Amino acid sequence: MADAPEPRILPCGDAAVAVEFGDAIDPALNAHVLALDAVLAGRPWLVETVPTYRSLLVHYDPTAIGFAELAEALVEASRTAGTAPASGATWTIPVAYGGEHGIDLEATAAVHGITPDELVRRHSAPTYRVYMIGFLPGFAYLGGLDPTIATPRRTTPRLRTPPGTISIGGVQALVASIEAPSGWHLLGRTPVRNFMPGRDPVFLLRPGDRVRFRRIDPETFSELDRAAAAGEIVAEPAT
Repeated sequence: MADAPEPRILPCGDAAVAVEFGDAIDPALNAHVLALDAVLAGRPWLVETVPTYRSLLVHYDPTAIGFAELAEALVEASRTAGTAPASGATWTIPVAYGGEHGIDLEATAAVHGITPDELVRRHSAPTYRVYMIGFLPGFAYLGGLDPTIATPRRTTPRLRTPPGTISIGGVQALVASIEAPSGWHLLGRTPVRNFMPGRDPVFLLRPGDRVRFRRIDPETFSELDRAAAAGEIVAEPAT
């Protein structure tokens, strides 16, 4: 891994700091975030970390370490974090595109002057990177969308979108977890439960993982959805 850029240490209240490595959606910056996250594990003052696209939010115990000492420790850790081993699984996620499962597929294809099938091809061709989990439990933000199908978010968000929605917004792609409001464009839906309390693991996708999409028909979606509801992991790990 390339040397990490000098981070910015920004206080977030009296018990958290943000360690920023840049201001772009970039795999190299995200790799530094995840490497720093790995090397901080087990520090006695650490409460919790939250990795994002280009920064790491560090919750700490202010009775165990002061801000100045913490900032120094984080800068030093960021300089050595590049030696942390890379990790991350690769998952193939089944998706039923269009129809009731992807109500924006045809309109989004029309925006780009292509057929719905071509939009599906371009959406399912890349291998995406899971940059972060946020907004809601298991809500996976992906990078790697084909720039020819990047689409500004809807001007009027929907108040409800179904769990498992596969959508795009701007240059980002998404695997949704639970029912939620959204201004993104709904291309399809997966039976995969990325967040399922009571299952082991509760969360399937993690920052640093890779995702590929595989098109399925509505009948296969129904079959896999029943299996997923019973706790089965219907995403396919790479071998």
